[in-house]
Amino acid sequence: MSTALRPLDGIRVVALEHAVAAPLCSRHLADLGADVIKIERAGEGDFARNYDNYVFGQSSHFLWLNRGKRSITLDIKNPSGRAALTRLLGDTDVLIQNLAPGATARLGLSHEALKPAHPKLVVCDISGYGESGPFAQKKAYDLLIQAESGIISVTGSPDEPSRVGISIADICTGMYALTGILAALVRRGRTGEGANVKIAMLDALAEWTTQPQLRAAYFGSPPPRSPGMHPAIAPYGPHRTGDGQVIFGIQNEREWANFCANVLKQPEVRTDPRFSTVKDRRENRAALTALIEGHFSTMTSMQVVEVLEAAGIANGRLNDSKDVWEHAQLEARDRWREVGTPNGRIRAMLPPFTFSDVEASMGDVPAVGQQTDAILAELGYSAAEIAAMHAEGAV
Repeated sequence: MSTALRPLDGIRVVALEHAVAAPLCSRHLADLGADVIKIERAGEGDFARNYDNYVFGQSSHFLWLNRGKRSITLDIKNPSGRAALTRLLGDTDVLIQNLAPGATARLGLSHEALKPAHPKLVVCDISGYGESGPFAQKKAYDLLIQAESGIISVTGSPDEPSRVGISIADICTGMYALTGILAALVRRGRTGEGANVKIAMLDALAEWTTQPQLRAAYFGSPPPRSPGMHPAIAPYGPHRTGDGQVIFGIQNEREWANFCANVLKQPEVRTDPRFSTVKDRRENRAALTALIEGHFSTMTSMQVVEVLEAAGIANGRLNDSKDVWEHAQLEARDRWREVGTPNGRIRAMLPPFTFSDVEASMGDVPAVGQQTDAILAELGYSAAEIAAMHAEGAV
C-alpha cells in the first residue's frame, strides 16, 4: 500500500448538507483524503437516507453520495449544539452548505459572519437560483432546474420532452462546487486567505445548455429533440441490426468516406447528393438511416461492431445499468472496491480521478450520528459533557 499523501489529507470539511448536490461534492473531497464531517439532524438525518430502500433496505442515493464521511448529529439552534459547531469550525478548512435560501445568514453562518474569526475558511454556498434576483427565494429541486435551464426542452422525442434520467442538475452543481472549492484552496495556499464560493444550480446547468442557447439565439431555432440521434450530426446514434442495435458516430468527412467504403461497401454513397455534406446528411437523416439499417439487417450486432472496429469507426453498445455494473472494461481496470454500510458491505466504484501514487480513500458510509461522541471528544468535550448534550437534545 502506498504511503503517499492523498491530495486533501489534513483538510477538514464540515458539511451542512442534504440531498444530492452538496453531498456529491463533499464525497469527492472525502475520496481525495479530506476529513468530511457531515452534520445531520438527530434521528432522521439527511432526508436522502429515505429516498429509497434498494440496497439492504437503505437508500441507493445516500450510499452513493456519502461514503468516507463522519456523521455527527447537532441541533445548531440549541446553544450547546451551536457551541459545539463553533468549536468544530475553529479547525475547519471548508464549510459547505446547501440549506434553504437565507438559512445560514439567519444562523450567523454566512461567510461574512464567519470571516472575522475564520479568515482562512473556504465557505461554499450552494443555492437553487442564486442569492439575488426574482427567483432567489424559490425552492429548487433537480427536476425543476432541469426545466428552468432548458435541458428538458432538448431531451426526449419530437412529441414528448423528457427529464434526463439521472439527477443531472444536482450532479452538475456538485461538480462545479468541487471545482470552486479546490480552486479556492489552491489560492489560499498562495495568499493565506479563505473565500466564499457560491454555486447556483440554475447557473451550473444553464452553462451546460449554452450550445442550444447559442443556436436558438443566433440561428433562430432550438435544436430538435432526437431520442437517440445527435441533433446536428448524421449518422450519429443508434441503428438497428439483424438482432438488435448498435450506436456509432461519424465526426468528419474522412470518417464518412471510410464508412462508405469499408462498412457499407458502397463508396459511391459518399458523393450521393443527399449525403455528401454534414448538412445534407442531417437534412436527409431518415433516408440515410434506412440505407444503413438495410445494410445492417443481415448482420448481428456483434458482426456490425466487428466491422465498425475494423474500419476504425467509433461505436458503443446500448448498455443498461446491469450491463455497466458488469462492464468488462471497468472490471479489467480494477475500478471496483467494497465499502461498509450500516447494513452490510457493498461494491463502490473508484472516483474518475486517478493518481498514479495513491488511491482514493473509499471510506465507509456512516449511520446517523455514528461518530458524534468521537468527534465531540476530539473537540475536548468530556464524557460527562457529552452525556449532558445528549440529555438536553443538543446532539
